[in-house]
Amino acid sequence: MTTDWVAEARRMARGRRFDELSCPPARQVDCPAPPLSETEICEAEAELGIALPDQYREYLLQQSAGVAVNRLHRSAAGWGWHGDSSTNYDLLTTNFPHPDSYRAYADELDTREPLTQNFADHNAYQAAWKQWDAEYEVFQERKTSGAVFIQDNGCGFSTLLVVTGPHRGSLWFDGRATCDQILPLNLGGQPVSFMDWLAHRSMDLVSW
Repeated sequence: MTTDWVAEARRMARGRRFDELSCPPARQVDCPAPPLSETEICEAEAELGIALPDQYREYLLQQSAGVAVNRLHRSAAGWGWHGDSSTNYDLLTTNFPHPDSYRAYADELDTREPLTQNFADHNAYQAAWKQWDAEYEVFQERKTSGAVFIQDNGCGFSTLLVVTGPHRGSLWFDGRATCDQILPLNLGGQPVSFMDWLAHRSMDLVSW
């Protein structure tokens, strides 16, 4: 069965939040967001269908629900991360894919990009390119399955916290704005922990 990639891209786009949560929160320098309670965290986990990584969970319980990272917050629309319109909530329960798992597909997808010289009819080319572009859009969205855009680093860059799958608890740098790569953060050759990342939050943690 041939996939209608345009329809699939539209369906997948509905997993992002474009409500009050996607708006940047007002800065609260003098009065930062308070820690969340165990009851609130359990409620958020149940609603989102995930188990938050241990160190991030402790951060929410002991330190704050925001300030250093996008704030986990309950709005009228439910639980989500304030200031974030990139996390796909429909994909949070899907395992985060290591980049090695999709390199071959990425190469194959590139080779299938429709070229005008291969089509005698311009409308046929437009239709083919529209399907290919939608497939590429779906592919890009799936790259961050099972991950939360925990911090906006500016210029199109973000830090990801993996919440589902074998890489749960690890942090990654989304550098697709320039290098089209999602790269693991590490410290001393080891995957960086959430607390270590909070202490450093430096580009030196990126494995270029």
